[in-house]
Amino acid sequence: MPDIRKISHVARPRPVTQCPETPHAVPQTRSKDVPPHKGLRMSTAPLSATPPPQPSSTTARRTGRLFALTGAVVGVIYGYDTGSISGALVFLSKDFHLTETEKGLVNSVLVFGSILGALIGGKLADALGRKAAMLIVAGSYAVFVALSAGAPNVETLDAVRFLLGVAIGISIVAAPLYVAESTPARIRGASVAAYQVATVVGIVITYFVNWGLSGGGHWRWMLGLSAIPAALVMIPLLRLPDTPRWYVLKGQTERAVEVMATTDPDVDPRAEVASVQAALAAESGGSVRSLLRKPYARAAFFVVGLGFFCQITGINAVTYYSPQIFEEMGFTGSGQNFLLPSFVELASLAAAVLAILIIDRIGRRVVLLCGIGTMAVMLAVLTVVFGMGDLHGATTWVGFGAILLFTAAFNFGFGSLIWVYASEAFPAQLRSTGASVMLTADLVANLLIAQFFPSLMARAGAAATFAGLGVLALAALVFAAFTAPETKGRHLEEIQEYWRNGGSWPDTSVPGPVGAGPFDNPAASSPSTP
Repeated sequence: MPDIRKISHVARPRPVTQCPETPHAVPQTRSKDVPPHKGLRMSTAPLSATPPPQPSSTTARRTGRLFALTGAVVGVIYGYDTGSISGALVFLSKDFHLTETEKGLVNSVLVFGSILGALIGGKLADALGRKAAMLIVAGSYAVFVALSAGAPNVETLDAVRFLLGVAIGISIVAAPLYVAESTPARIRGASVAAYQVATVVGIVITYFVNWGLSGGGHWRWMLGLSAIPAALVMIPLLRLPDTPRWYVLKGQTERAVEVMATTDPDVDPRAEVASVQAALAAESGGSVRSLLRKPYARAAFFVVGLGFFCQITGINAVTYYSPQIFEEMGFTGSGQNFLLPSFVELASLAAAVLAILIIDRIGRRVVLLCGIGTMAVMLAVLTVVFGMGDLHGATTWVGFGAILLFTAAFNFGFGSLIWVYASEAFPAQLRSTGASVMLTADLVANLLIAQFFPSLMARAGAAATFAGLGVLALAALVFAAFTAPETKGRHLEEIQEYWRNGGSWPDTSVPGPVGAGPFDNPAASSPSTP
């Protein structure tokens, strides 16, 4: 899981359900917490004093919910398209006689396309509009999944999946942006959470569909079914307006006021639009070069390293190749190998919800380290399980439990916190740039896992492969232990001062009780009275 999670101004946790390529922060106020975009010219057209037409409260609330529901449907489709290849690959690799390297390419080409899509998604959403970008995403989903289902050979399949990856990359940016900028504050948090949950629901649906179709090896249906909801979601999209923020970007301030009044009856639409104008003027000017210089180089190192470790530790190896992993583990029959991943994803959903419930109580750092530490332990268990050779009986279920806990631990730690840390580390003018750099590191690591995991399993063996991932998880644990601050109870200004201060809390801060990391100033981190 860039998206709205990485640009939130509010230092609060947000739910991430599976892949941080689809992370999404929850803006709390429309005036400040809108995603910054550099290089955009914003109109300063004055607002008319004529009040906009006021829809009924019921109509406005229904419109806001329709925005949220539309985004959630796109989230389900995104989750389904990301995970559908896990089952289809088992059967299409036999039909197309694929080597292990070719199997990896079928997955990695999608990720490569996602990198390109994520890079152009923000500019596309700015130039054409959030709504237009969403229509492009939905239409591309429908066309490309249908084409992938009818692919006559692996070359065609790879080409179509690359284009599907571009659409997925655009959706990583456009879909949560559309939801965040369109829904009123009272339901924005729930709406973004619904998008996150919908993504995992899509992955869960994938595994149940794969299980149902596995008896006949219907991989084309596995890939192509999501074309139907992708085409249907275009109907409400065509009826909905674009977001008020985009209208402000394009100088259509009166239209922005009208849409604001239509979606949120609880605010003064003119005052809100004026706040958006002021926020956009204050949030321009970030660049990648700025991240590489003091005082933000340390923060950039932290968020880029966190993004890379998030994926290189192997979470998407489970998402993409779980049937093969379970077969290697000793489970037999398509029923077990396709149904068991569904329960793994359900556990992931429960772990993400648990993190949301406790993260503000025990702190981000504790949750992150517990999640990564559990991942390392479970990878060690899997190394032992696969190292035992011929697996059967209780040993196979120990392996299944380790996979389940590994995935749940990812969603509990990395998944719930990666974009929160990214959103807290930089000031407004660098927040979008910093998050984009983190997403790039995340997707590059994802590309490496997608391409080389099956080849490593075949050549080095499962035990050595999971041992290597375990070493990377230990490296991630050490990295987080020495770089991740405890930001619970801190204002954004304090957190940014921490990074500007070389990784030490300023003596003038007076936070509530927080834990201190290895680089924290103990005096500043100790509990203090109000």
